[in-house]
Amino acid sequence: MSDREPTALVKDLLVGLGAAVRDDFTRNRRVMSFAEYLELVVAEPSRQLRSSTQYLVDCFDYYGSAPVKYPWGEINRFHLFDAPWANGEDRLFGQEAVQNSVYRTLRSFVQDGRPNKLVLLHGPNGSAKSTFIRCVGRALEHYSTLDEGALYRFSWMFPAHKSTRGGLGFGSVDASLASTDSFAYLPDDAVDARLPDELRDHPLLLVPLDERAKLLEKVAGVSTLQLSDYLRLGSLSPKNRAVFDALLAGYHGDLVQVLRHVRVERFEISHRYRTGWVTVEPQLSVDASERQVTADRTLGALPPSLQSVALYEYGGEVVGANRGMIEFDDLLKRPLEHYKYLLTTVERAALSMQSATLFLDLAFVGSCNDIHLAAFREIPDFQSFKGRIELVRVPFILDVRHEEALYRERLREAAGPRHVAPHTAYVAALWAVLTRMRKPQIERFPSTLAEAIGKLAPIDKVDLYATGQVPEDLTPDRARELTAHIKDLWHESDTYPIYEGRVGASPREMQGVLLAAAGSPRYAYVSPLVVLDEIVELCKQTSLYEFLRQDVQPGGYHDHKKLIEVARTRLFDRVDDEVRAAVGLVEESEYTRVFERYVNHVMHGIRKEKIRNAQTGRMEDPDENLMKDVEKTLEVTGKADDFRQSLIAKIGAWSLDHKGQKPVLDEIFSDMQRKLRDAYFEKHKKTIAKGITDLVLLLVGNDGSLGALARKAAEDARERLVEKYGYSRESARDLVGALASMRYRS
Repeated sequence: MSDREPTALVKDLLVGLGAAVRDDFTRNRRVMSFAEYLELVVAEPSRQLRSSTQYLVDCFDYYGSAPVKYPWGEINRFHLFDAPWANGEDRLFGQEAVQNSVYRTLRSFVQDGRPNKLVLLHGPNGSAKSTFIRCVGRALEHYSTLDEGALYRFSWMFPAHKSTRGGLGFGSVDASLASTDSFAYLPDDAVDARLPDELRDHPLLLVPLDERAKLLEKVAGVSTLQLSDYLRLGSLSPKNRAVFDALLAGYHGDLVQVLRHVRVERFEISHRYRTGWVTVEPQLSVDASERQVTADRTLGALPPSLQSVALYEYGGEVVGANRGMIEFDDLLKRPLEHYKYLLTTVERAALSMQSATLFLDLAFVGSCNDIHLAAFREIPDFQSFKGRIELVRVPFILDVRHEEALYRERLREAAGPRHVAPHTAYVAALWAVLTRMRKPQIERFPSTLAEAIGKLAPIDKVDLYATGQVPEDLTPDRARELTAHIKDLWHESDTYPIYEGRVGASPREMQGVLLAAAGSPRYAYVSPLVVLDEIVELCKQTSLYEFLRQDVQPGGYHDHKKLIEVARTRLFDRVDDEVRAAVGLVEESEYTRVFERYVNHVMHGIRKEKIRNAQTGRMEDPDENLMKDVEKTLEVTGKADDFRQSLIAKIGAWSLDHKGQKPVLDEIFSDMQRKLRDAYFEKHKKTIAKGITDLVLLLVGNDGSLGALARKAAEDARERLVEKYGYSRESARDLVGALASMRYRS
C-alpha cells in the first residue's frame, strides 16, 4: 500500500460523510427564507401552528397507545413511556393512571388556548415522578428530530455592506444582493452580523397582529386546529421587536424588505443543551436573566441604526425551555419567595423582567414529595397557588409484576456478568409491594362482602391487584362478589391523606438491598436468599425509615418482618412448581386437561346435549362421575347445578369482554385450577418427593447411590431447570436443596 492510499481513503470517507450531512441538512429543511416557511405553514398547518402543549399532546399521540387490562379495570397505556427510541431503556413501569391524568390535563390546556397551570406530580420519594418526566422529555427530544416533530425559530441576517454610511441606515448593500429575495442563504463571508433569538419566537409572530389574524383564519380556518393564545395574541420578544421596528422604519414600512433579513431555522429539543427542555433544580437561583448585547464589541458589525437601539439578550432556565417544557424538580423544597413569580408567569404565560416582559409558549411541570406538599397546604399563600397548580398523584407501584420488572432491570445492571437466580427480583418486589398494602375499611363494602374483605391479608390484596386471584377459602359466591369489587378495593383510599401506595418500602431503599445482594460474596451468583437476608437487615433500621415505624395492623399489615416470611414462602412456592415440573415424573398439564374436560361436560350437560367420546367416537351423555369428582376436589358446596350454571355464566361474561376470542380457562378459573393442581400433586407427592431427592443428590455430587434410570431422570430434570427456567447449576443446587429440606424431608 503506497503512502497516498490512506489519504485517498480518508478523502473518500470525508466526501461521503459531507454528502450525507448535506443531504440531511437539505432534506430536513434546516434553513429557509420566511417565504419558504410560509409555504410550509400553508402545506401543513396542523404541525406549524401548534403550541407547546399541543406539541406535547401530539408527541403522546405519535407513539401511540393501547388499552391494558387489569383485574381492577381497563386503562390506556401510552407507548411513549416504553421508551421505544432507546429499546426500552429507562422506561416507566405501570403508572397508567398518571399518564392518562397528565394527558387529559394537556388536552385541556389546548382547549383553553394556553397552559394556565403548573402540572405538579406528587407522591412519596421514589415513586417514579422523575422517571415520568424524563420519559416525556426524552420523547420530545426524539420527536423533534422527526419530520412530524419539526420545530422552527428564526434569526436576523445582516449582509456585508461597503460603508457604514448612507443608504437606509443599514449600510449600502452590495449590488449583487439588491435583487435577492432573502438573505437566509448568504454564506458567512457575505454576512456582517447575525442576531439569533434565544427565546425561539415562532416565525409567524413576525406578522403584525391584525394581518396575522387574517393569515391564521385563511390557513387554519377550514381545519379543527385549536389555535393558542400565543400565536393569536402573542408578541415578539423585546429584542426581536426592537430589530423589527428599526428595520421597518428604515425601509419606510416595507415589510417584505424587513422579512428579507429573516432566516428561519429548524431546532431540536435538547436537555443537554437546555433547548426546549430544562430542569430547574431546588437551588437558590433565579430562573431568568438579561444582559445588554448592543454594548458587546462582538456585535459592532450591526447596522448603525441598530447600534443605537438598546438590545437585551435573555437567559436562564425559563428562556432556555421556551417553546417546550420546563421541569421544576422538587419544587416545594425551594423557598416560597423563589417561585412566587410562577403565579403570574403561569397565569399570563409571561415573565416580567427589569426592562421588558417576555411572552412564553411553555408547559410547566414539577415534582414534589407528599411531605412537602402537606406542609405547603398549611401556609397562608397556598390558596393563591391552588388555582395555578394541577395536582397529579404518583403513588408507589401496587402491581407486583411491574415492581418485579423494574427490579429485574436494576439487578441486571448491578450484577454485571454474575448469574442472577430466578425469582430474585420477584422476592424483593413482593416484599416491597406487601409493605405498601393498606388494611381495607369493611364499612365501605356491601355487608355480604364485609367478612371476606375483613379477612384479606396483604398477600391476598397483592394477588387481587396483579392477577385477580381470590383467596382459596372463599365460597364461589363470595369469590365472584369479591372479583366484582376489586375496582372498588383498588380505589378505596383515593380520597384519604394516607392513601394506598403512599407509605411503604421505596424503590430507592430496595435499590440498596439489590446492590448489597448483587455484591455479596456468599454465593457465586445473585441469590434470592441473600435478598431476603438483606431485607432482614433493612428492617432493623427503624430509626432511618419511617415506614418501618408504622403500627402493625390486624391481618398482618405493616408487620414487615412477618412479610419477609410471606415472601420466602412465595419464593419456594415458585421453586416448588418449577422443580415438580422439571422432575417430569408427573405430567404438569394433566390437571389442566382434567379441568378442560370438566368444563366441556358441564356445558353439554346444561344444554342437555350428548358429547362425543374421544376414544369410542360415540355420542354419550356427559360424564356425571367426572363432574362430581372434580367438584369434590374443588370443595363445591350447595347444589351442583347452581355451581355449574355460575361456571358457564362466568365464561359468558369473559367472552363479552373479549369478543372474538376463545375462552382462556387458565385466566377465567385460575383459582379452581390451582386447587386441582394442588390436589393432583398431593396425590402424587411420594413419587415427586423421590424424584426431588434424586435431583438433590445429583446436584450436590452425591449421586453414587442412584441407579441408571434414576440418574438419567435427575440429569434431565437438572437440564430442564437450567434451560427452561433459567437456573445455573449452582443456584439449582442451593434452591432445590433448601426446598427439599423445607418440604420434602422424610
